[in-house]
Formats: sequence, structure tokens, C-alpha cells
Amino acid sequence: MECFQAFIDEPDVVVLEHPKTAFVSKENVKVIASSQAVTVLSIERADEYTLYLQLEEEVILGEEMYLVVEDSYIPIDPRHIVWTDWFERHYTAKAEELGPNYTAEKTTFRVWSPTATQVEVCMWNKRFPMIRKTNGVWQLEWNGDLAGVTYQYAVTINRQQQLVNDPYAKSMKANSECSVVIDLSKTDPAAFRQMPSPTVDKQDAVIYELHVRDATSAATSGVQHKGTFSGLTEKHTTTENGFSTALYYMKELGITHAQILPIQDYARVDERNPSMQYNWGYDPLFYMVPEGSYATNPDDPSARITECKKMIMAFHEQGIGVILDVVFNHVYAYEHSVLEALVPGYYFRYYQDGSISNGSGTGNDLATERVMVRKLLVETIDYWLEEFQVDGFRFDLMGLIDVETMTAISKRCQACSRPVLLLGEGWEMETAIASDKHKKASLSQASALQNISFFNDQYRDVLKGNLFDQEQKGFVNGNGLFHDRIAALIAGSADNRFGNPLFSNPLQSVNYVECHDNLTLADFLVRSNPEVSEEVRKKMHQLATGLVLLSQGVPFLHAGQEFFRTKKGNENSYNAGDDINQLDWLQRVEENDNVAWIRQLIALRKQYPHFRMVNSDKTKAYLHIIPAPLPVFAYMLIGPSEDFTIFINPTNEMKMAKLAALGRWEKIVSNHSSTSATIHCTDQLPIELAGYELAVWKKNRR
Repeated sequence: MECFQAFIDEPDVVVLEHPKTAFVSKENVKVIASSQAVTVLSIERADEYTLYLQLEEEVILGEEMYLVVEDSYIPIDPRHIVWTDWFERHYTAKAEELGPNYTAEKTTFRVWSPTATQVEVCMWNKRFPMIRKTNGVWQLEWNGDLAGVTYQYAVTINRQQQLVNDPYAKSMKANSECSVVIDLSKTDPAAFRQMPSPTVDKQDAVIYELHVRDATSAATSGVQHKGTFSGLTEKHTTTENGFSTALYYMKELGITHAQILPIQDYARVDERNPSMQYNWGYDPLFYMVPEGSYATNPDDPSARITECKKMIMAFHEQGIGVILDVVFNHVYAYEHSVLEALVPGYYFRYYQDGSISNGSGTGNDLATERVMVRKLLVETIDYWLEEFQVDGFRFDLMGLIDVETMTAISKRCQACSRPVLLLGEGWEMETAIASDKHKKASLSQASALQNISFFNDQYRDVLKGNLFDQEQKGFVNGNGLFHDRIAALIAGSADNRFGNPLFSNPLQSVNYVECHDNLTLADFLVRSNPEVSEEVRKKMHQLATGLVLLSQGVPFLHAGQEFFRTKKGNENSYNAGDDINQLDWLQRVEENDNVAWIRQLIALRKQYPHFRMVNSDKTKAYLHIIPAPLPVFAYMLIGPSEDFTIFINPTNEMKMAKLAALGRWEKIVSNHSSTSATIHCTDQLPIELAGYELAVWKKNRR
């Protein structure tokens, strides 16, 4: 009966597919398992090829089961049963500590694989059987010190056995060849646990998005360990002519947080020969393992952990927090992933017809709404918070993650004694999630996730033009286009004076005009405004970047944005190599005046709470739009000791404007001046705005 296939899709139903004949009946069929014989109560034919066999009792997973028809034995394989609420109730193991629980005296291995009929731990080319618990967790206790020992699991499911790495492993050999037992206490750099983390609240944050390799790989970086975690620990690095680079440069710039593109173990870079490939890291393999291509020795399982901790510690020493970019919406090549191998069909979303969901565009979507998937993600967050002392997380394609999971992550982070920043991409994505049971953590659900910030694509597109429309321009490069939408953005997209707010509070708005994705702002302006000079495009660039730093909400800069970073027109440089992606430190030297101006804006934002209001009540009280000749945009920030007026002229023409109140006003910042001293003072109301000028005026109340 080779053509017969039998599956468990419901706890008390066997599905028999492709029967050649109709001779199967209740009288000549039975179900047997190693621990039970199950009576078939009835048989229902769904169609010409499918029979449903109703069983007298529910099956027990983790055993070999067979459908016996006359003298033929047909294996029964678990299938869609893992999608059911019944499976969640009977086989979740929320309280179990999975992975290797190491002490010098004993290591306990635990892995969750409810549909497996056998699991063994493989060490020293030998196999040691694990004991199965009723919740589907397999366990083995091993006496003795296993630190540094490599291991895998030999998992048998549906009569097929394969070697599988541990999804809860803390380190790997190079290229994820096998899992390694680690004594984490020996991976801490000296004084790592005593080093205080920066305590920067979200309203005070200035985020700087960085790729580990990009930061130091250029020959001009002055860094010894280029492209590695260690490269970002080196202090006082400079170009040949003495201009700061890498960590030293970021400290001088004044940013509060480095948001680092994925550093959890990922695919498509040979860790032993990283110079042969390049990748941003959005191909996750093992969530708790630092990426080996950033280690000085990828074959030393402890080195990648220690060097990652040293990098984080080096940022902390400079007062800079570290935000990890985490990819919780998909995994690399799901059909070959350890998650699929351990519990086939469980960790990923499927449509009812059995086709896999692919809202991520990478071939799969993680089923974050399922209990054991959520457990893995929340415990990953917990691990990086506690073991590596990170300061925040950026969630890739957060709109594919369910609200309940993001709420659980938020609660865990709020329990920290230090501020933990959470932000993500809330794009509305098509995915196979039951919307009546689970809500996606998209922008539409921002009110339910008030401690999480969202990338504000309206901010990006209004300022420079729609990302995906090559013909459209925006406010800074379109002579004030969308002028009527600027007020809402300046107020953090949370003030109902300016239309329906996107967010409940300004701190939910991540304000940006450039990130690792798509064209850099400099490259975008070349495409959108080819008719103007490079100098004019730089002025447009300054308006956009300046507004990011002066708006309410959380400002976000892409590394190198402050010196007009270019990727030579490449709008998807995820694998384009160092030549396209590396930070050009010579360009940083050439554009030092602009770097100084951005540094001045960051310092201004840090110094005055006017630019860092935490709720819309404050913006309504202290932020006011003032008249200005169109399309100039002007607004005033009122404070107890100082008032500020900000003017933005998005045209190439000189404009005359009026300050909002009498008194002695000082022009303290302008993109037309490199000085950090007062540029101009006036007791008169009319002022002159140069073409493409962003100017900040200040008046002391006392």
C-alpha cells in the first residue's frame, strides 16, 4: 500500500490520503501505537482520495503509530496537529529551561521536540539517549565539566533521523557547524559586570544606526582589527591627518545609542573567510549566538562572546548605549532550520491550504503567536539583556510579529533597572495570522504598544519624497511640497491639533530620512534633483537631517549621514561588499564642517528639554506654529527660561520672516554658518533667511 499516507491533523482524527480503493472500512482497519491500541469509531470519506478516521480517544504524540489495514502497516505521521489549540494546551513547556544548563559539576540538556520518537545527545562521536517528558521536552543530565564540548541532537521524526543544532545554544563552532557548551562566567571581560550601563531615557536618545563591519573596514579608519567587534573597542582611532574615526568619532559626535545591524549568528558569510562575502545579517540562524564573522577567531566559541561583550563595554565606557537589531519575523531557509527539524510545521505560519506564509519576502514568517515561539523570542531578549547588558532592541519587520509577543517583550524590558529602548518597523504586512485572534504589531496598533516606538515613514516621505516613487519630491527638495503636513511631524505625530495623530505620544515616533535600507539621502537627492548643483543638494540634505534632530520624537541617523554618505546609487546594498558599504573616513574629513554642524544640533537637543517633550499635552502648551512667508516653515518652542524659533526655508530664494515675539533674539545655529558662537543678534522682528537655510533663534526670558 505504498500509495497510502496517513496523518494526524486533529487529536482524534487520522487522515488517510490517496487510497486506491474503497475497501477500507471500520471492520478491517485499526490504529496501533507503542503504548496503546486505538479504536476507530467511524470513517468518513471527504473526497475520492481522502478518508477521515474518527478515533475513540486522543492520540499520544512521541510514539510510532500505524494504521493497520488487513495485513498492511501504514505509518501515521503528525502533521497539522501542531497548528491546533489542543497541541498548545498539551505540549507547551513555558516553564522549562531549554538548551544546555551548565555548571562545572553537571550539564543538563533540554530540547523541545514533541513529535519526535527519539532524541539523543551527540558528543565525542557517541550518542546518548535523552528521556522524554510528557510536555515534549527531552532531557539528559551529564555529570562532569563539559565546558567547551561540542554537541548536537540526533532527532528522529517520522522515521527520519537528522543531526540538529540547539536553538538555545550559546555559541557555535565556525559557520554553525555544531553547538558548544559554554561556561559563560569565563567569557566576561574584566569589570564587565561592574561597568554601569548608560541610563538614557527615550526622550533623550539620539540613535545612530551602524553595521559592525562598515564602521571600521575602510583602510582609512585607523583601526587595527577592521570589520570586527574588536575594531569597535579601539580608542582614539584617527585618519592619517588626525580626524577621529570609529568609536572615538561617535563619542565626539554626541550620539547616545549605537543601533547595530544584526550581530546574532546569521547565514551567507563564511565566518572563516569573511572578506569573501558581505551581508547585513538579516538571515538569522541562532538567536543567542554572536556572529562569528565579527570575531578574531571564529573557531574559538568563547572568543565571539567575549569580544562582543568587550564591544558593548567599550560603548558603555563612552556613555553610549547599544541597541540590537533583531530579526524575529523569519529565519534563513526555514526548510533547513533547526526549528523546522525539531517540530516540523510548528514554528512557521501556514495558510489553511498548507502553503507557507511569506510576508517577510524571505520564504517564511515565524509564527510568533504560538506559545513556544514566543518563549524563544522573549528568552532571547532576556538573555541579551542580562548576559550582554544591551540597552535596547530594534525589531525588523515588526508588523509580522503579534501584539501579545511584543507586549511580553515590552514587559520584560520594563522590568530592567535601566532604560531599555524598543523600536521597530510597523509596516502593514500580509501574513497568515488569524486577525480575529491575534493583532499584528503594525502602526495601526501603536496605541496598544505605547512603550514601543515605530519608524515614521510619513516623516521620511514628507521630507524627501516617496521612497518608491522616483518622480515625487518632498518638502526639502520640492520647494516646500507638503508644507501643510510638516507641523504634525515636528510635533511627533502625536498632537491632534494637526490632524489625526499616528501615535499616543511623541516618543513613539522614530524620525528619520535615511537608514540602511534603500538609497542614502545623498543618493536619493541625486536621483530626485539631478538638475541642481551638488552644493544645493547638500543644503537640502542639511534641512532634512536638521529637522530630524529638532523635531519632537526620537531622532535616528544612519551612520555617515552627517557627512553625506553615499552608496554610489545602490539602493539595496545588503550583499554589495565593503567598497559600497564601508564608512568613507576621508569623506568624513572632507565634510568636517557639516559633521561639526550636526554635532552642534545634537548638543542643542541634549541641552534644552524644548526639543524632547514626552507627551502631546506638552507639545500643545509649548510648541506653536508661527506665520512665515510660504513655503517657509516656522515654529516656536516656549520654555521657562528660554524660547526658540526655528525657520526652514526650502527654496533657493532669500526670504524675509518675522520673529514671533519682541525681545533680544540670538541666531545660534544655521547650516549657512560653521561657527558655534552666536551668529547674529537682533531686537527687531524682521529677519533674513538665505536659500535652503535652517536657522535656530534663541531668546532668554531672564
